[in-house]
Amino acid sequence: MTEIPTNYLDPQVLNRIGRLELRARLVVEGFVTGMHKSPYRGFSVEFAQHREYVPGDDLRHLDWKIFGKADRFVIKQYEEETNLRAHLFLDQSESMNYAHDGGMSKFDYSATGCASLAYLIQQQADAVGLSLFDDKVVRQVPPSNTRAGLGNLFTALEQAKTRTQKTKVGGVLHDLASHLRQRGMVLIFSDLFDDPEAIQKGLRELVGRGHDIVVFHVLDRDELEFPFERMTLFQGLEQMPELLCDPKSLRDAYLAEIGGFAEAIRKACLGLRIDYVRVLNSTPLDVVLTSYLSARTARTKRRK
Repeated sequence: MTEIPTNYLDPQVLNRIGRLELRARLVVEGFVTGMHKSPYRGFSVEFAQHREYVPGDDLRHLDWKIFGKADRFVIKQYEEETNLRAHLFLDQSESMNYAHDGGMSKFDYSATGCASLAYLIQQQADAVGLSLFDDKVVRQVPPSNTRAGLGNLFTALEQAKTRTQKTKVGGVLHDLASHLRQRGMVLIFSDLFDDPEAIQKGLRELVGRGHDIVVFHVLDRDELEFPFERMTLFQGLEQMPELLCDPKSLRDAYLAEIGGFAEAIRKACLGLRIDYVRVLNSTPLDVVLTSYLSARTARTKRRK
């Protein structure tokens, strides 16, 4: 059996989230009977509706009670249960390479999150794929529920490196939305350093195509706290120049800017009924995923 690269599989994370079900909140498409709702009508377990009988229909599904009351033939239709198709979108632009002293970079943190969720989803016999991007889609691994497919996904994560290109999340989401033919779940890991309006437009296209979306907005604690005190040389990322300055003179304006940016993203997701999870790469990943998946499972059960 081919070995699967495991650099991004954290046993502690898998132990915490392995008992939780990741269920699609919206209707998803698929062809194999599984644990998620499908828009296709078939003859499965859960009753959905009636339709008029047409010659050739299986007589076993005639509703004889309605025939006895209304003297007409109708067929009982049921909702199929189907596999989830999950798509992991991972940002590998240069800004994702940032890490506070002694911390894990945003990219490595996000890649670990992707690997953990991919493992969980595949263990549920659901299909999971991966798209790596910066200003464009760099690499794609098509959704699969096989061990070989999971190995391909992990290999892509192992080989991925942050690049010098800028993030163009909005444009990438637009391109990906046009290529995802079947509805499913989209899980995005990115610092989202792009125009919030462009991001909102891209997310709206995915929502319009029926996808269930989760945005993991991954930021470094330095980016939210700006803890610098002394004269500092800030290295430019994503083709931005270096800047030597006194951080104290910038702190208030910077914190207002980053706070407004993050809030704009959150509100855009809220308005589109998208799950938004702001994540600091200093927070243990198992805590983040367990908290989110537990809350999601509880919401799903309340809707039933």
